[in-house]
Amino acid sequence: MSEMQIQSVLQQMRALSQSGRIEGSAAAGEVTEARKAEDDDFASKLHEAIRGVNEVQREAKTMQTQFELGEENVSLPQVMVAMNKSSIAFEATNQVRNRLLSAYQEVMSMQV
Repeated sequence: MSEMQIQSVLQQMRALSQSGRIEGSAAAGEVTEARKAEDDDFASKLHEAIRGVNEVQREAKTMQTQFELGEENVSLPQVMVAMNKSSIAFEATNQVRNRLLSAYQEVMSMQV
């Protein structure tokens, strides 16, 4: 996956995250300061992103199994699209992990 593709995927993820946050806050009314701090917590965002990738992979696996069992409501193109989405999500997550690891190693090698 090229650098440009990774940036595109990350940009799409940010846009989806923003739209979900705006819709959720409009439906719930005022968002408290504690909730804002909770939303901005890096660990929770990372956990949420990994959980989302896991869900995409589960859906793809389920569709694959349904297709293999011969269910009529699942077609091969649907399975292929789901598998590609799963692959792209995993690759993007792997790239984020690599960048985080690289940043961590750089910070740890700094002299204090």
